[in-house]
Amino acid sequence: MKRVLVGMSALMCTFLLTGCGSSGAEEDDVVHLEFFSNKSESIGTYEGMIEKFEKEHPDIDVSLYAPPEAETVLRTRLVKNDLPDVVSLGGNALYSELAQAGILTNYENSSLLNGIQPAYIEMLEELEGSETKGIHGIPYAANANAVIYNKDKMKELNGKVPQTWDEFIALLEKAKAEGEIPIYFTLKDAWTGLIPWNAVGGNLQPDSFAEKKSNGEASFESDYEETAQKTKQLLNYGHKHMYGMAYNEGNNAFANGEGLFYLQGNWAIPELLKVNPEANLGVFPLPVSNNPEENELVSGVDVLLSTLKDSKHPKEAEMFLEFMTEEAQSEQYMEEQFAFSVLEGLYPSDPKLAGFRENFESGRITSFPDHYYPVGMGAENLIQEFYYRKNVDAFLKKMDNEWDKIVRRR
Repeated sequence: MKRVLVGMSALMCTFLLTGCGSSGAEEDDVVHLEFFSNKSESIGTYEGMIEKFEKEHPDIDVSLYAPPEAETVLRTRLVKNDLPDVVSLGGNALYSELAQAGILTNYENSSLLNGIQPAYIEMLEELEGSETKGIHGIPYAANANAVIYNKDKMKELNGKVPQTWDEFIALLEKAKAEGEIPIYFTLKDAWTGLIPWNAVGGNLQPDSFAEKKSNGEASFESDYEETAQKTKQLLNYGHKHMYGMAYNEGNNAFANGEGLFYLQGNWAIPELLKVNPEANLGVFPLPVSNNPEENELVSGVDVLLSTLKDSKHPKEAEMFLEFMTEEAQSEQYMEEQFAFSVLEGLYPSDPKLAGFRENFESGRITSFPDHYYPVGMGAENLIQEFYYRKNVDAFLKKMDNEWDKIVRRR
């Protein structure tokens, strides 16, 4: 039996049971597990996997709970000590909180980490911080920032994929001179402004910036000047409605041939193809440096899996996690969610993603800077305001001040 707990059914579960899947309530010797996911997009994929698992294990019932505002919901449940058995989360500040709280299982010596790209394990280690020992999640799927481009328009401009920042700017200038929209921005939605910010900052910020910043050893004012200047420069190549254009509108416009480049993530490609299945698209990492060897793909742990240390059913929870990480389920997730594998030697097979392959093969991968920013800082709104006002000094000071306010409250 498969259930997706949403809305009132989830609330009823909270009141009637002591923690839903972790309640220990049994019917006819069936063990009930709750699987909590922060991604509504993957509900259908997870439902199919759960159905297969339950057929193989008829004595285990898995309830999928993927609510709106999932991360806020899970933080509230953490305070109430009302937690699921298995979680599917992003590699971000929420994971950092849960790992530091000591409620997730430690997989440091688990074979489930075998074969995973070291870069993704290092990302989780950095999120957990130097004082937290172990690895408390299994990287499952990755995502990446992309420069998505219209191959037909690139051909019309006699352009080629740029390898350096100067080559990229020259191509933007050429597109602008020929009356093309160089970059189709959608800055009405604040989060979309994080794409260029992360792409540039991920390549330029100092190692362990977040930890150093919180310790007073780094700052946006001292370490993010070039990032701010370069993202500001990119705004010269947008369109006249870019501050009033939202993500979904931008998808429709770009998919139908407006603009040469679209600064988004790999997650946007399925949305573009829904609009126009014939769209001739390619991708490449934003080349931030003039030394091609220094340019890295900004990629992160889009999905990690973990079990709760205090689950009432640790054996069954581990059985489910092991099932989810089997090759068949992993491949199903990558195919249906248009995600990247975290495993070494498994690279994107879709020709539209071929522009990322060299980075995955060489391991030239770096992480999303904003995944390490304190919860509640609202970086996307600060960055959106910066794009409007374009005052670098005032913006960097504000980023430092807002970060420091959050840290002082802890």
